[in-house]
Amino acid sequence: MQDRWRRLRESTAVTTEPAREAATGWWGRRVQPVLDVVSPLGWLVVSITVISWIAGLVFGWAEALIAGLVGIFLLLLAVGFILGRSSYQVELDLARSRVAVGDRAVGAIEVTNTADKALMPAAMELPVGRATAVFQLPRMRPGAVHEDLFTIPTNRRAVITVGPVRSVRQDPLSLLRRQLKWTEPEDLYVHPRTVALQGSSAGFIRDLEGLPTKDLSSADVSFHALRDYVPGDDRRHIHWKTVARTNKLMVRQFEETRRAHLALALSTNTSEYATENDFELAISVAASIGLEAFKEQRNLSIRSHAGPVHTETGRNMLDDMTRIEGKPLRKTSVDVARETADNVPNASVFFLITGDQPTAGDLRRATNHVPPGVRAFAVRCAHGLETQRANIGDLTVISIGDLQDLGLALRKAAA
Repeated sequence: MQDRWRRLRESTAVTTEPAREAATGWWGRRVQPVLDVVSPLGWLVVSITVISWIAGLVFGWAEALIAGLVGIFLLLLAVGFILGRSSYQVELDLARSRVAVGDRAVGAIEVTNTADKALMPAAMELPVGRATAVFQLPRMRPGAVHEDLFTIPTNRRAVITVGPVRSVRQDPLSLLRRQLKWTEPEDLYVHPRTVALQGSSAGFIRDLEGLPTKDLSSADVSFHALRDYVPGDDRRHIHWKTVARTNKLMVRQFEETRRAHLALALSTNTSEYATENDFELAISVAASIGLEAFKEQRNLSIRSHAGPVHTETGRNMLDDMTRIEGKPLRKTSVDVARETADNVPNASVFFLITGDQPTAGDLRRATNHVPPGVRAFAVRCAHGLETQRANIGDLTVISIGDLQDLGLALRKAAA
């Protein structure tokens, strides 16, 4: 019996799906825009008007009927304020869509009257994140252009949605509110603060060729030995001196090298940071090291508790670093270090970036997952810490209390 009911429900759902989709589409296109015009205060007036009419007709209360008439008058008066057509051409221009924390982010709204007649004063709204800026338009003649400039605060790392620009018509009591969207929203990336590390003098990239491995290759930098020529081998690697001496084709064989590849494990567990500003410092430290890797054309991999960070370009990296959010997590620095080491097995330099809450034992356990032969650093980030270096076995621990000290601290750590 249950199977029959289940099959009946499924067949009914399949049969009625087109009708439900059509009804939903009709509601969204026709009804929902009308309902959105009525403000919460407007719905309250509508409710009071309906209740007053019902009470007046049922109980014969003249006062209730008068209240209902007043409500209808107010609603009809509000309708008069929102009727009419507006014809604008609106352009939203952000001077830069990517800035760093503390940089000036400016934009402009340019409104042109494309109608054949003058337009009355109106209001334009511009949502900026959770806030909304309001711009007042004056009376505009046909073809007139009005421009407003605005500045966006960039005190915190964030992705701020700017727009869409919308015109607003509403009555003085704000019972009805009609909005028209004129532009699409745009994203403003407020990247973390970074500092330049002054090239390889920072000391965390040692060798251009990297460390040799035991894997053999037919093309690389580190020469290993000669072997017999095999059809298909690159003729550029034939060792002609040996051929002339032995009258036998011989080719060079190479050892693969481990190129300088930086792996960054970033803890986003806020329980490991004393304050939110300490977490922002860790983000800035990771981004600064990452930018230096791009500057020196090194391979780079960054991973946080939320997963890998895109590192195809410096812009992609900074965009992803801007999106990172810190949360209290059950996973710790040990977990993100292990995941990074597992996913970047060819790293030559490993950084664990965390707050000042993990103990020396925690840092040691975290970097135990780093393969032998890989230079490992743990960077503790907290405002007010004295910039210094310490060693825990093969692990170099760097304490950073100010972002400006990062380059000096790395040079000391590599000394």
